[in-house]
Amino acid sequence: MSPLRWDVLVAGLVLALPVLALGLRGDFTADEVTARLPWCLLAGWGAVALLRFAATPPRTPPVHRGAAVPSPADADPTP
Repeated sequence: MSPLRWDVLVAGLVLALPVLALGLRGDFTADEVTARLPWCLLAGWGAVALLRFAATPPRTPPVHRGAAVPSPADADPTP
């Protein structure tokens, strides 16, 4: 999964909002903000990957609809 998908970028932006707000407020310097922004993108990528993994239905094996060959255990033994 590419880290530049639109859903990853949106999640990274949402996670970066508090960092940007703290930078605007003056609690973080510009260097601290720029050092933390890639981590927000990485966290967004991880969150989207986890949600995609959880939302994907499990794979089921294909059903073979050919002629069924009876096994010896299925046959009724005659005494």
